Amino acid sequence: MSELIEAVIGSEEKGDLREFASFLRQQEKRYLLRNDILTAFSEYATNRQKPENFYKSSHLEKLIYYTQEIIREDSNLYLIIRPKIASQEVYRLTEDLAVDRITVQELLDLRDRFVNHFHPHEGDLLELDFGPFYDYSPTIRDPKNIGNGVQLLNRYLSSKLLQEPGQWQEALFNFLRVHTYNGVQLLIDERIRSQQQLSDRVKKALTFLNDLPNHQPYEEFRFELQTMGFAPGWGNTAGRVRETLEMLDESIDSSDRQTLEAFLSRIPMVFKIVLVSPHGWFGQEGVLGRPDTGGQVVYVLDQAKGLEKQLQEDITLAGLDVLNIHPKVIILTRLIPNSDGTRCNQRLEKVYGTENAWILRVPFREFNPNMTNNWISRFEIWPYLETYAIDAEKELLAEFHGRPDLIVGNYSDGNLVAFLLARRLKVTQCNIAHALEKSKYLFSNLYWQESEEAYHFSLHFTADLLAMNAANFIMTSTYQEIVGTADSVGQYESYKCFTMPDLYHVVNGIELFSPKFNVVAPGVNENVYFPYTSHEDRIESDRDRLEQMLFDREDPVQIFGKLEDTRKRPLFSMARLDRIKNMTGLAECFGKSKELQADCNLILIAGKLRVEETTDREERAEIEKLYRIIDEYNLHGKIRWLGVRLPKSDSGEIYRIIADRQGIFVQPALFEAFGLTILESMISGLPTFATQFGGPLEIIQDKVNGFYINPTHLEETAEKILEFISKCDRDPHYWHEISQRAIDRVYSTYTWKIHTTRLLSLARIYGFWNFTSQENREDLLRYIESLFYLLFKPRAQRLLERQSSKRG
Repeated sequence: MSELIEAVIGSEEKGDLREFASFLRQQEKRYLLRNDILTAFSEYATNRQKPENFYKSSHLEKLIYYTQEIIREDSNLYLIIRPKIASQEVYRLTEDLAVDRITVQELLDLRDRFVNHFHPHEGDLLELDFGPFYDYSPTIRDPKNIGNGVQLLNRYLSSKLLQEPGQWQEALFNFLRVHTYNGVQLLIDERIRSQQQLSDRVKKALTFLNDLPNHQPYEEFRFELQTMGFAPGWGNTAGRVRETLEMLDESIDSSDRQTLEAFLSRIPMVFKIVLVSPHGWFGQEGVLGRPDTGGQVVYVLDQAKGLEKQLQEDITLAGLDVLNIHPKVIILTRLIPNSDGTRCNQRLEKVYGTENAWILRVPFREFNPNMTNNWISRFEIWPYLETYAIDAEKELLAEFHGRPDLIVGNYSDGNLVAFLLARRLKVTQCNIAHALEKSKYLFSNLYWQESEEAYHFSLHFTADLLAMNAANFIMTSTYQEIVGTADSVGQYESYKCFTMPDLYHVVNGIELFSPKFNVVAPGVNENVYFPYTSHEDRIESDRDRLEQMLFDREDPVQIFGKLEDTRKRPLFSMARLDRIKNMTGLAECFGKSKELQADCNLILIAGKLRVEETTDREERAEIEKLYRIIDEYNLHGKIRWLGVRLPKSDSGEIYRIIADRQGIFVQPALFEAFGLTILESMISGLPTFATQFGGPLEIIQDKVNGFYINPTHLEETAEKILEFISKCDRDPHYWHEISQRAIDRVYSTYTWKIHTTRLLSLARIYGFWNFTSQENREDLLRYIESLFYLLFKPRAQRLLERQSSKRG
């Protein structure tokens, strides 16, 4: 990238660079983000009447394109350049166009100076660097392969088997020996005592199996295999057992990456799973739409159902029905004594539609009953998590009659608890972020002290760093969740280097090229969300009841607004009322467009209708803002705002009712990590307009099966929706074409069967990696523990004391 700067300086564009730098020095803003930079460059080119090719193909334009941030300090400009995905370079440009590359440490000092929190004479600041701890593991070379870590890991394991066959075959032998279920030995027993003996017995077993028909049940030859030292777990038929043993034989003799992955994916080592999701109101009824309670609850419940089903299928295929083995999945969440009419005060609740999946609720210890007996915001939850993990461990051991096999954390608090549990129980840990708040709140790390009272980002971001580095593997819904796009930084990428002024500097917060990252998209519950054209699966009485609620019913307690003309095309959205979900932004977009108001009714299902009904700070602000917008743009008669909490079955039918009327779904979030509501609307057959910031970019193919919008550009968003409506008016088939393509997109890519099969395969492969690399990880885990006890815990204790003094 320095070559590109030099190319500009060494060419006739040097004067343009000088002029543009001077233009930036005259701007009021001293810290410019990418959009600011592009806007400023466009203004500069327009003011100087530059030709179009200058703006599109000059060396300077390329430099500007790759520049993510510009910080002005005195007469110097600092360019933070992202020459490629997951890479960053920083240069200082002086007034006389001298260029110097600066270090990460110098960049972080610069940012501290920008917010007047740089104190070099008071000693150095704590510096966090996780980089050295990744030296023991393989790394991905090509950024485009980030998020497909298991492929690299399998390639690495295969090469180790070839390069160091004795050591790795011994490791594989020892790994196969450790698997039991409730004390019953699986796979190989004491009759096989060495790696060489295993190799010989595999060949002997294959000779025996070659004489059996493929379909012969395992029970009929079980004891013959046991005399050779093979315990149950290889398969349920002669053909299945032979396939599995052939994979093992090939892995021992001449390892192949795909064969090793297929073999490890079949090992019966996961029967008991914990899904950790402490915050919010976790339940199956009457909770969606409450503060901190939305897509994550739906995701975890559906994941639990899918995992139990897939585990049972895997157990059957492994031939373990003979041992009467049954999987168990536990969703670990928080018990809320004052449950406000929900079941969140019930310790144990069976997950609907499952045989052995449960919600286990464990209460926070009563440090302050006024706090712990009630719902607690996800931003205030941090002081309670360590003791919660200790108490949860006891409950889990009792429920499982032993240790779980896999712990999956959800969101920042769940991932921290997953780390604490996995560390104590010595179990494989998987993290799912759902959304990393650092990306959602602009400059949240730089100005953390100003927002600490409300958001406690010092605890939040520290917890994220600890948990993501501790995890054996991390699952994301999209590639860009990890490393963004060519022109935007990924959520995990934002943790690579940053400052928390006066607290610490992060010089290397996460290894983005680590094989721990894997993209595994969630699915959608096809029993609840299905196309509006599946008339035989719809219940007519539900449709009539919900149609009345959406368009006609008067209920001042739960519904605001009476539509003047219910025949207009419905413009529909459904989300929590918080700043990031941006429902008020959609209302303002509708209010600013007389054309949209003429063609559509706006129907929102969002939060509550009254400020006094919520204790959530952001929800109160958004309620007040929505009423102001309705009055300011006189939207009475054109908007319906429903403050209702729906069971999932009703929400599925609501999408279909909107589709019946050839409506449109709009997801206007300022940022969306993935977007389950997008899948729900698309599979229902609703043409969907979704934010271009985050996961929707990978779900929707723009103008093919949905549409991108920039929710910060209200007029542009309205124009895109109006253009779609105009096309539908001109061509009655167009709405149906987009509808069908949306349905096809979800069925081809986003199912829970795909998700859970992949998750369990990852759990087994990373379980093997964890087993073989435990010693190499111990130094990392000790470092993380030190940071937890020396950095996180004291701050959490001070927050607890402040909460107690407020509420006491």
